[in-house]
Amino acid sequence: MSERLIEIADVTKVYGAGDIAVHALCGVNLAVEKGEFVAIMGPSGSGKSTLMNILGCLDRPSSGAYVLSGEDVSGLSKDELASVRNRQIGFVFQSYNLLPRLSATKNVMLPLLYDRQGLSDEVCHQQATEALESVGLGDRMHHRPNELSGGQQQRVAIARALINNPSIILADEPTGNLDTASGEEIMELLEELHDRGATILMVTHEQNIAEYAGRTIHLCDGLIVSDKQNGAKRAR
Repeated sequence: MSERLIEIADVTKVYGAGDIAVHALCGVNLAVEKGEFVAIMGPSGSGKSTLMNILGCLDRPSSGAYVLSGEDVSGLSKDELASVRNRQIGFVFQSYNLLPRLSATKNVMLPLLYDRQGLSDEVCHQQATEALESVGLGDRMHHRPNELSGGQQQRVAIARALINNPSIILADEPTGNLDTASGEEIMELLEELHDRGATILMVTHEQNIAEYAGRTIHLCDGLIVSDKQNGAKRAR
């Protein structure tokens, strides 16, 4: 039986007020089951980044409800949202967001350092090592970001996203800064993680990247205008 991981109902987001108010989301309804791989597409200004910020508990809706893993998080405080993010959400960004002075291992360990849950330095290091090995970077653990290719930096970011065993991975243009070959490698890795059971929501503007997902949602003017299953996986 499927398990609903995400449910948002009549979600709006308004920036500003009065004549200068910007309606970024205009009553969005969306449900995502555990284990889905969903691509979110839309033109600039369509609301996809705002939607991802709300799904990632980086922002709160102006109205409506957001239920994540059975908990309504739409009215939580900033500190409470931060706790939810650290426990349940793994982020992968277009720009990697790695700290340049830290090794790959220490970058991956960062989420654990925010909320150790009683873990020792040795256990944190071991978990980071295992996460890097899971993305094929067991031989790059001591390298800093400037010693890694773009594709390798994104693999470090994916390892960091996995370190807390999150309920969901949010990937915002994960191939946007990569060449075609590196982008394909990253998408194959995300596809592999999905095959292992990960739930992934990914923003992309590239149709060929969206085809890796099993479902594609299109936004326009703050509304979902299309929500379709992609059918069979891409041929390799």
